[in-house]
Amino acid sequence: MALLSVQHLALLFGLLGNIVSFFVFLAPIPTFYKIYKRKSSDGYQSIPYVVALFSAELLLYYAVIKTNAYLIVCINGFGCAIELVFISMYMFYANKKDKIFTIKLLVLDILLFGAVIIVSLFLVKGPERVALVGWTCAVINVAVFAAPLSIMRQVIRTRNTQFMPLTLSICLVFCATAWFFYGFFVKDLYIAFPNILGFLFGIAQIVLYCMYKDSKKDEENKKGGEYKEGVEIQVKNDGRR
Repeated sequence: MALLSVQHLALLFGLLGNIVSFFVFLAPIPTFYKIYKRKSSDGYQSIPYVVALFSAELLLYYAVIKTNAYLIVCINGFGCAIELVFISMYMFYANKKDKIFTIKLLVLDILLFGAVIIVSLFLVKGPERVALVGWTCAVINVAVFAAPLSIMRQVIRTRNTQFMPLTLSICLVFCATAWFFYGFFVKDLYIAFPNILGFLFGIAQIVLYCMYKDSKKDEENKKGGEYKEGVEIQVKNDGRR
């Protein structure tokens, strides 16, 4: 007799996915604390938060029409709420140009999400409806997981890991792993498939971090050594005069 049934394993990984995703959703809090202290959101973009909101909305809708996907409903309901808080705070401290751009993104979000709902409700029925929304969620989630590619390229170019925190990368790996196994055990391809890529991208970020974490220190030490050597030479030359 197995220690844990498939249902128990699905519940276990689903709960783990909820816990890790909860902290991933809260990861931008330090950024917004800086925005609050500065009373300005200049230098930051609203795109990641609007995209995260769109992804959470789609997954929430998918979970509702699939039925009995309570764990997905819970975490993405929270995700929608927290992303709306972040976006509201961003806009409160944003300049006029950034506010207008963010409003345009939100309008696009509403139009796309509305289009998915209308098409799924009126043009398809039954299992086809779940499949349509499921594949839409999978494609969007793949795009979200691929977003760090630009940051990874920046790390390779600058040899600086400042904008790719190790803690967040590790959380993303655990998050993708938990949701992959949840999708695997409940036989949900639309949840499992994107998280394979999420796991691979997360591992790639950790590898890059390990490769370049000391590059900045080495550079600074090298510059410091060159400066010290230059000072010593100057002192010796001054002593000869």
